[in-house]
Amino acid sequence: MRKILIQLDTDPQPSVFDRVVAVDAGVDELFSYGGVTPENVVGLVHGAIFTRGVPDLKNTAIFIGGSNVAAGELLFKKVQKTFFGPMRVSVMMDSNGSNTTAAAAVLAARKQMPLAGATALVLGGTGPVGHRAAQILAAEGAEIRVASRTRDKAEQTCFAIAEAVSAARVTPFATGTPAELDAACDEVSLIIAAGAAGVELISTERRLNLPSLKVAVDLNAVPPLGIGGVEVMDKAKDRNGVICYGAIGVGGTKMKIHRAAVARLFESNDQVLDTAAIYAIGQSL
Repeated sequence: MRKILIQLDTDPQPSVFDRVVAVDAGVDELFSYGGVTPENVVGLVHGAIFTRGVPDLKNTAIFIGGSNVAAGELLFKKVQKTFFGPMRVSVMMDSNGSNTTAAAAVLAARKQMPLAGATALVLGGTGPVGHRAAQILAAEGAEIRVASRTRDKAEQTCFAIAEAVSAARVTPFATGTPAELDAACDEVSLIIAAGAAGVELISTERRLNLPSLKVAVDLNAVPPLGIGGVEVMDKAKDRNGVICYGAIGVGGTKMKIHRAAVARLFESNDQVLDTAAIYAIGQSL
């Protein structure tokens, strides 16, 4: 029986990137829909679960994408609520590449240092990728500093992470002033920068003055990069005693995780690939 992936995208046009990855992951048929919302998704889900017998539903799966991660989360929840009993298919959410990118970033750091007990600073920590990277780090036992320009936004993200990860150690930090950024960087061993494209979050000079820093991961590919002195192609590059990764250096792992997660959808009809599940797939590669 042919493997069918149903791509539900919250943007008007379904992502070409996600479609290419699906094909490379071995999908036989790809049905792509744009402009999907919680209000219009029920019929699409019913079409997925009522057209094949229960033993064959593992050959149909749903992928949720789009540039708006908050909209993707709402759609992800609605799809799961539409399932009932054995009438379900596996579903994955990776809007804006948020889960696969965050998983790849943490795995890069994990190759270079123990995460349990580490003090990690996530710059741009309230964004979709930063939030998920911080959540994964918390689950690994790290002490997380979630940084944003304003403390209020950082507090909201910390609360959400604490809801998702029991015993999470997360602290909000504002980084709107040089003094606040200095406080956030004090004694950190890991920095992950996941801020907006083209915005430098920490300068080369400040990075060079962090004696405790061991690993720096910058997920911004648009100059100026988020961490000064890190280059986009860096992959475990030693720069002044700090192991550095740039966006493309992390990108290969992100692509492997993405393809593997799509393939995993077809192993059974009851998988829910969220942040933690996608990270677990990355660990298994």
